[in-house]
Amino acid sequence: MSIDAREETAAIRTQFGAIFVSLELSRSLWLITSLSPGGGEKMSRHDVPAGDVAGLLARFAELRSKARGRTGTLYPIIAIHEAGLDGFWIDRVLRQEGIESYVVDAASIAVSRRRRRAKTDKIDGEALVRALLAFKRGEPRVCSMVRAPTPEEEDRRRICRERKALIAERVRHVNRIKGLLFSQGVGDYEPLRRDRRRALEALGAGDGRPLGVNLKAQIGRELDRLELLLDQIRAVEAARDALLAEAVEAEAAPLPATASSPATTPSPARMLLRLKGVGPEFAAILWTEGLCRSFANRRQIAAYAGLAPTPWRSGTIEREQGVSKAGNPRLRTTMIQLAWLWLRHQPQSALARWFHQRLSGAGKGRRKTTIVALARKLLVALWKFASAGVVIEGALMKGGAANG
Repeated sequence: MSIDAREETAAIRTQFGAIFVSLELSRSLWLITSLSPGGGEKMSRHDVPAGDVAGLLARFAELRSKARGRTGTLYPIIAIHEAGLDGFWIDRVLRQEGIESYVVDAASIAVSRRRRRAKTDKIDGEALVRALLAFKRGEPRVCSMVRAPTPEEEDRRRICRERKALIAERVRHVNRIKGLLFSQGVGDYEPLRRDRRRALEALGAGDGRPLGVNLKAQIGRELDRLELLLDQIRAVEAARDALLAEAVEAEAAPLPATASSPATTPSPARMLLRLKGVGPEFAAILWTEGLCRSFANRRQIAAYAGLAPTPWRSGTIEREQGVSKAGNPRLRTTMIQLAWLWLRHQPQSALARWFHQRLSGAGKGRRKTTIVALARKLLVALWKFASAGVVIEGALMKGGAANG
């Protein structure tokens, strides 16, 4: 049975009653693709210079005016754009203007599986509009919308991310200094020692001659940059500790006691810091990157960290492809590191015993997959502990006390 275009247009108008707009954002232009009631199935396109918010809002007002002229009804606008380099400021501007706005994970939108598929801003804009229509119809798994963080949450997570970048830069400078000296037969110099400059003056090449003047000058300049990095790392760590202390004081403020809730609400940061093996850096990353959000169940938090399993089942074929890696990469990396440290600092916990039982009699190749499974279980346990106070069985608290 064929469907008349006019009937489909009416279905869009009566079911949703809105103008659907997608934004393809680039550094030079913003492409606006829209589908309006009363305009048939034809999508219109218009572009404005990148960053021209006034031009964007003027185009939205024009779309509403034209739709009202065709149908006699003033329709709201529903907009969508991909998460990318522009961050979330555009989404905040649209919401402030009363526009229903969505930010979509670009990797979650289905695309053609042909070897060579056409890709243009026009095609991508139309695909975003169709994905938005399907999402508003309630079709499951059509795409994944990103929950935009508040400006406070976005600013709070910068401390740990900056520290990670500084640590990586520090490693590069240390390796560069060691590489320069190793080429001269020196392999025992440590640039991170406090007496690094005095030790450099006493160094000699492996063949007994003194180091070259230009080489020592180059290493001296590398040490200048390294010492600047060390000062910045200390400043960032001090800001991180202050942030944790502020969170503990703010979120643990007294609340009126009721029959169903205690008089105080411990902050996730404070709860995490009570566990043995969880230091300020791990607590700050877990709190700012994951546990500051609300999750309905354990599957949601595992998927947010990219630690959810990815099955492949078709007919008689059934296998696991590993974790999805579709979530927050910083949270996922931190949980893998914390899982290894958990085995060292919490050997009597139920999770550590589960890990060793799972590996008993298995080959060495299973350690990698099992530690990922432990990271997923540990993240769920930490989420329950930090948000609801559910004790982690056998876990030691700082000071020697054990849970469960």
